[in-house]
Amino acid sequence: MKAVKGWRLCGTSYMQSLPGARHRAPHTTRKPLWIMAVVSLITMFVVGAYVFPHHRRAACYMFSSKGCKGLTDWLPPTPRELSDDEVAARVVIREILSSPRVIKKTSKIAFMFLTPGTLPFEKLWDLFFQGHEGKFSVYIHASKDTPVHTSRYFLSREIRSDEVVWGRISMIDAERRLLTSALKDPENQQFVLLSDSCVPLRSFDYMYNYMMYSNVSNVDCFDDPGPHGIGRHMDHMLPVIPKEDFRKGSQWFSMTRQHAVMTMADSLYYSKFRDYCGPGVESNKNCIADEHYLPTFFYMLDPGGIANWTLTYVDWSEGKWHPRTFMPEDVTHELIKNLTSIDAVSRVTSEGTGIVTYTQCMWNGIKRPCYLFGRKFHAGALEKLMDLFPKYTSGFD
Repeated sequence: MKAVKGWRLCGTSYMQSLPGARHRAPHTTRKPLWIMAVVSLITMFVVGAYVFPHHRRAACYMFSSKGCKGLTDWLPPTPRELSDDEVAARVVIREILSSPRVIKKTSKIAFMFLTPGTLPFEKLWDLFFQGHEGKFSVYIHASKDTPVHTSRYFLSREIRSDEVVWGRISMIDAERRLLTSALKDPENQQFVLLSDSCVPLRSFDYMYNYMMYSNVSNVDCFDDPGPHGIGRHMDHMLPVIPKEDFRKGSQWFSMTRQHAVMTMADSLYYSKFRDYCGPGVESNKNCIADEHYLPTFFYMLDPGGIANWTLTYVDWSEGKWHPRTFMPEDVTHELIKNLTSIDAVSRVTSEGTGIVTYTQCMWNGIKRPCYLFGRKFHAGALEKLMDLFPKYTSGFD
């Protein structure tokens, strides 16, 4: 409508500046033929460039001083036709996401522990779970040794496990085993992945309400243009996983039942990471599956369904391959207070600029602190955390 209105206004102004029609000179009725000829010639070149591909470099420069690339930059992109597998995957995922969430009084959160053996903070988790029976379930993937338990909540909760190698697809396989086991219980509506060095930073009630009534899953996801982000994308993943859709994030997630089912239903995107995401697959790229699979998967198929940050705090300030470990002497009331007051996620890409960006943490549109859990804590910090737990959970919740 705006275009029509503008034409009328311009037309009115033009006519008011002309004398009456009976006084116009005969030559004013002639069409500007040279302008029409130029426009026609340009149109012919554009149509020809789009219809007929240019195989010779000289032909490209007839249309643009930048050559073929300059010409294709402003031509409309041709959409890629999806394969049968891609179409099928999207249909299945759309069906899963269309199912309504059902939260009842009996709904539970599945706590899924990924550990090499015994959980050093089992006593702390026992304190965390006490009095909330029926609202949670526990699953343990022990990749090396059989755990020795100190809490009744962890007894006989091991699932079938296998070896896990850091950075390899075996880490994703372990996560999928945990999800598969937890999905067997229809009352599990939220699924949180935790490590042996994770500890709770909030009370159970606070955590339960935060997670159960969130309208998104907390899957970490961001765009890292540097060598440890998009630089890890493998050409073998094309065309199913375009380079521009390749994302990065922490492996420690919390997701809804729909997203857990969606993850387990995937074989197409998982297979690309299984087959091609690893060290030395292409050149010197070091693709780490657990940092890229879920962020990329959800970015491509349900970007609006994730919060783009994790509920588990990790300190990467030391700039090493592994995050900082909180030693017993680091654990104080002030530390826990600081961790639970963080309300924005900081990002530093691998481009080497050192620029830090911040994203506000929002819970159902409301500004809230970001983290419910923290890692990595040294096993020797257990007694201090046990002593502080009643204080920091009652004081901050």
